[in-house]
Amino acid sequence: MNNEIDKYVTTIVTYFDNIMPLTDNEKEFVRGIFEVKKIRRRQYLSQSGDIEKYMNFIVEGALKMYYVDDNGSEHNMQFAIENHWINDIKSFYKEVPSRMEIEALENCIVLRVSLENFKQLYEEHPKFNRIFRVLLENAYMNLQERVLDNISFSAREKYLNFSQKYPYLLNRISNVQIASFLGITPEFLSKIRKELSKK
Repeated sequence: MNNEIDKYVTTIVTYFDNIMPLTDNEKEFVRGIFEVKKIRRRQYLSQSGDIEKYMNFIVEGALKMYYVDDNGSEHNMQFAIENHWINDIKSFYKEVPSRMEIEALENCIVLRVSLENFKQLYEEHPKFNRIFRVLLENAYMNLQERVLDNISFSAREKYLNFSQKYPYLLNRISNVQIASFLGITPEFLSKIRKELSKK
């Protein structure tokens, strides 16, 4: 493993180690199964119709996952930056075609692991079953909160909540992208931001 790749893989070893301390053997196994993928801004990590072959962890950059409806409108499902995961989970685990697009919003460096190696990680190192259970539980709680917010909050409340939860995204993602995520028009979002700036 060259020094550049080792630097990137060390990021995910540290990430796992912070969730649950790893043995040297577990660290070496992780180093051996993740590969580095570099993608440019506006390049796709995966597209609708593809079978998601990898679990993706972001080392540098920002990506979005979205669905395009029959009218050609984008519906942003997720934004992900450094130390976050982004995947069509159903496509990855079930090995079925994805309905999602995953696109880079910035130049990105991604660490990815295949389903075969991911299963091997679980089988040979059971600790990762617990680690990913924690990650999936947190992701599911966030998803439930988002659904509740969408059905109970006004557009203004949705934006304020987004700003409080994800302040690190505000300067990295356009208003158009944020509006799509919140389910409102960019024009209405601009109006909300203008009103808030006057207070």
